[in-house]
Amino acid sequence: MHDLEPYYNWRHLYIASEDELSPFYQREYSEFEFSSSIYNYFIHPQWDQFGSATLYCKILYAGYEEHFCIIELIGEWNDCLYNDIMYLKRNVIEFLQEQGINKFILIGENVLNFHFDDDSYYQEWFDEIEEGWIACVNFREHVIRDFEAASLDYYLAMGGKLNSLPWRIADPRKFFQIVESLMMKRLNA
Repeated sequence: MHDLEPYYNWRHLYIASEDELSPFYQREYSEFEFSSSIYNYFIHPQWDQFGSATLYCKILYAGYEEHFCIIELIGEWNDCLYNDIMYLKRNVIEFLQEQGINKFILIGENVLNFHFDDDSYYQEWFDEIEEGWIACVNFREHVIRDFEAASLDYYLAMGGKLNSLPWRIADPRKFFQIVESLMMKRLNA
């Protein structure tokens, strides 16, 4: 787990710790000291802690003019024991919404599993972004099944082409345009 670092090829375009509008502004990172862990497995120090004991994130890009952000996640998404959605919503998402963000791309290939409890925070998030959307990209199949079993696919777009996008080869704005195009097709269907 300590070898899995957040995607870094867009750092020349955006760094959350240098963005005054980011919830992680002025956060300092160590390249040598591993202090955060998921179930006793250390994770790379570049991941951002937002209150959860098992889920971490990294804002890879925020496009304020287009009102979108790309957030990469790692760990176990556990609403049942740790209410991870509450921490994500209150400590990251709401901060970004205050800056005008209403289109969220969640990269989930490093989300190992999901445990459901309640859909209140998902519904709140969905209701607040009126003209926006929440897209889950490249989540593992069993995590998508768990989201769908909890009926969270009403709030979060997932599966289909969203689950096989080669996002690492694209410029973040180009990647956003691809996801937005897929989202518009879904919303207009």
